Amino acid sequence: MKKTTRVLTLIATSLSLALPMVQSASAAEVDLGPLAPLIGTWKTQDTGVDVAPGKADSTVGKGAPAVEPFYEVRTFEVAADATNASDQNLIAVYYKQEVFRKKDDVKFHDQRGYLIYDKDKQMVYNSFCIPRATCVVAEGQAGDKMTLTAPQSGIAESSYMNDNATTQAFSMTMNIGADTLTYSQNTKLSIYGKDFPHTDSAILKKVM
Repeated sequence: MKKTTRVLTLIATSLSLALPMVQSASAAEVDLGPLAPLIGTWKTQDTGVDVAPGKADSTVGKGAPAVEPFYEVRTFEVAADATNASDQNLIAVYYKQEVFRKKDDVKFHDQRGYLIYDKDKQMVYNSFCIPRATCVVAEGQAGDKMTLTAPQSGIAESSYMNDNATTQAFSMTMNIGADTLTYSQNTKLSIYGKDFPHTDSAILKKVM
């Protein structure tokens, strides 16, 4: 099955999370489990590092590793609860991630998504989209330190991306502290006729 046929399914799942909304909820009013410390705004402590495939007109050349130091801002807020198939009870935290090149402050990555907590099964899902016509659902065991993974079945993308820069897998490790968030992630791409491990890592501090 082509990944493009799963786009409507992922969109429907995202819409189902919108109802019922947690009215005027705060982190103190709902059980967010290991996600509770995230509520607020976070900024890169020093420098994050992005390693992506170089573009055709880049100094490193098409498909070669291009290293980009960055800083980012992430905001987390309580979003919604939902019940799936009558027996899976979820609570979601909405997040916004904006990433800027350190050399010129230009934003080069924008991501919107939900971290979703299943208390009964002690699972966390990271459901997000980026404006490259690509969406991902990664999942893993809940905890202060989590590894969330998405096989190809958890990825939806446009037909162009499927043919030219397809995402084959995604994994992310998060370590959540009271005021420190550390993460590293690996996006397995197939681009320019070969596989490429697109990696990102950073340490963020809570600022409000």
